[in-house]
Amino acid sequence: MLESLSVARGARVPAGAPLFAIDRATARAERDRLAAALAQARAQRADLATGKRAQEVAVVTAQKAQAEAALRYSTAELARQQELVARRVSSPDKLDQARAAFDRDRGQLAEAEAQLAVAALPARPEQLRAADEAVTQAEAALAQAERRLADLAPAAPAAALVEDTLYNPGEWVPAGSPVVSLLPPERVKLVLFVPETAIAGLTPGGTLSVRCDGCPPGLSARVTRIASQAEYTPPVIYSIGSREKLVFRVEARMEAQMEVGPDRPLNPGLPVDVWPAAALPEGPGR
Repeated sequence: MLESLSVARGARVPAGAPLFAIDRATARAERDRLAAALAQARAQRADLATGKRAQEVAVVTAQKAQAEAALRYSTAELARQQELVARRVSSPDKLDQARAAFDRDRGQLAEAEAQLAVAALPARPEQLRAADEAVTQAEAALAQAERRLADLAPAAPAAALVEDTLYNPGEWVPAGSPVVSLLPPERVKLVLFVPETAIAGLTPGGTLSVRCDGCPPGLSARVTRIASQAEYTPPVIYSIGSREKLVFRVEARMEAQMEVGPDRPLNPGLPVDVWPAAALPEGPGR
């Protein structure tokens, strides 16, 4: 549905001026959802890159301290049992038990140290790459949603004439349908109907002198297209003198639109007099 229409038919708008806005509630909600999804993907990527949390690292550090204490005790007990066995005060079985406890505590300390080292490592490279791809996909989806939201409330890409408005606020606009028709000054062209007897004097790229009511003198245009086939004279045509039966459609563009003045560009449908630049003004054609 068309929420608002900021321009009127026949008005001139500067570049960047708002044109209209279509209902954007759904598009905003989708944009917000994708923004949240992107934030989640980035947070997951950051979490994978930082290793375990401080609380988890603290638990492993405490386990390492316990293993160190147990190893100190088993080391001292092993030395004591070795001395007692050497003095034949203790049995070899107790020495074997002390040596087994020492090996056990030394292994537990090595395990705790390895766990502490792993806790500081980030995730595996494959996991990091997958997280990076997830962030890239979320960024692309959000950019598409932002573009969609901007398309629902466009601005004039250039200074132009509002040639037509096709819908009114409150009306339903089908998807892909134009709402406003713009005509930039540089797209204004002259349409001429030249008799076949005079068409040989025109060539693409040739210069025409232009005159119109209220326009400053010295205007010119350059021929951009000459029809390859003749047609019958249109029922309404601005010309001076007789109308020939067969004419050729010729299109031309103003060489210096600003010569007319930024506040007074040529309006579509304005009758003009034209003649080849080399000809005298006394014999214009329209």
